[in-house]
Amino acid sequence: MKCPFCHVDNDRVIDSRASQDGSAIRRRRECLKCNRRYTTYERPEDITIRVVKKDGSRVPFDREKIKRGLERACVKRSISGLKIDSTVAAIENDIYASFDTEVGSRELGQLVMEHLRDLDQVAFVRFASVYRQFNDVQDFFEELRPMLEGEGRPAPR
Repeated sequence: MKCPFCHVDNDRVIDSRASQDGSAIRRRRECLKCNRRYTTYERPEDITIRVVKKDGSRVPFDREKIKRGLERACVKRSISGLKIDSTVAAIENDIYASFDTEVGSRELGQLVMEHLRDLDQVAFVRFASVYRQFNDVQDFFEELRPMLEGEGRPAPR
């Protein structure tokens, strides 16, 4: 493993443990040249799932793209990076559990919205407005109606 600071391939593993969701091994490493420490994650190599886009093209599933979308939706919300990471892991686990080789972009977007609705309702509406390409306030209202009717107003924080 090359050190991200000095780019020398000479390190030692200080600590290894399972990640919080158990899907990876977290390793703390120390570079033997510059003595700086860094963390790496080792994940099992899975079957590559492809996302089928609206135009029929296929691209590899990219968990980082999901993470960036969640981070954009959660900007200026009190949601920790750890919660976002665990949500991304849950989405990824659902995809690998539910689909063999391909997932439609609509199903993927719907899955992301389901997890985001549980994480933060404001972030959910932000994501849904971009994903579903709302054109006016009525579109927002139609998306919010099930949440408002089903749960009532949440208690103030």
